[in-house]
Amino acid sequence: MAGSISEVTRRMKMFVEPPAIYLYKQPFNFRKSINGLSAIVEAEMDRSPFSGAVFVFCNRQRDKVRALYWNKTAFCLWYKRLEKNKFKWLRLWHR
Repeated sequence: MAGSISEVTRRMKMFVEPPAIYLYKQPFNFRKSINGLSAIVEAEMDRSPFSGAVFVFCNRQRDKVRALYWNKTAFCLWYKRLEKNKFKWLRLWHR
């Protein structure tokens, strides 16, 4: 069974209670880390990465997600990779 966004966010809520969860609609370059993802949040999503919200990103193959979160002292970056399945993600991507 493929992982779903609700499953990912439900599991994250065990660790944090963010005021909001934002999904980045486009596939992104998975070589980006905290600085690159923070820049996307500010420039393309028009949000502050320091808001306490969780920002979730998915790769083009939909087998990996990253979630960026500011916990008032430092950034946290979560990563999940599926070995066999794909995440259900927004179908707005152009192939």
